[in-house]
Amino acid sequence: MESYLSLKNYRLLFTRPSSSFPQSLKCYISDGPGKFPAQKHKNGQLKQYYLLNAASLLAVLALEVKDGEKVLDMCAAPGGKSIATLQYACPGLLQSNEYDNLRFHWLKQTLESFIPESLMSLITVSLNDGREIGNRQPEKFDKILVDAPCSNDRSWLFSSDTQRATLHLAQRKLLSAVQIQLLRSAIKALRPGGYLVYSTCTLSKAENNDVINHILDSCSNVLPVDLHTLLTSVSKEFSFAANVQQHELLVLPERGKAWGPMYISKLKKI
Repeated sequence: MESYLSLKNYRLLFTRPSSSFPQSLKCYISDGPGKFPAQKHKNGQLKQYYLLNAASLLAVLALEVKDGEKVLDMCAAPGGKSIATLQYACPGLLQSNEYDNLRFHWLKQTLESFIPESLMSLITVSLNDGREIGNRQPEKFDKILVDAPCSNDRSWLFSSDTQRATLHLAQRKLLSAVQIQLLRSAIKALRPGGYLVYSTCTLSKAENNDVINHILDSCSNVLPVDLHTLLTSVSKEFSFAANVQQHELLVLPERGKAWGPMYISKLKKI
């Protein structure tokens, strides 16, 4: 597969040796235009690759999962970040959770298509409301990823549907309340000393900075975590907004680096 990608002028996204980029986490990109074909699902057969916006990997890199840790991917569908997490390290447990029934079955199919049988024992796929996990599983996890439902500005970049855009704007007023509830639940589910990463694919300040600031102002048991080291290590591959705090990253798409938008923030429970 790697030889084929090389022939098609694809290259490794992360080439510089770093503790942030384990050799097992391989992402290939092309500098030219074009689409790489998706592989169809076949029962009992593993797919060779997963198509993912490269900016999505930054949430996994920020989480810094270590071997043996208990990890929760709270809003996991379609499953790309769960797959990347298993490439990054070998957790003692990965709970991939999804609330929506249709997306839950999509998540299960994705994991079955990419995860070898030998690793499936590490994974629990759950159908729960993320807002209730903190009460059901208090202080269980070492690391939690909250890739929250958002207004998804990336979809607007490739759509001329103005009616759909208007609907998204109306929904934005409701989403921040859900995002805050998900984060409060994640904090309850996180053990003291554990870390959580919050991510969205929107540029909305109300869903990004304002949500995190609300949590920091109202929750005395969490602290912001500096992401400057991660930003520096990937600054050649991604374009970042300058007007964010040290515990935040905001990837901005631009010509030649069409990744994002992707907002990431990291918190530690004390």
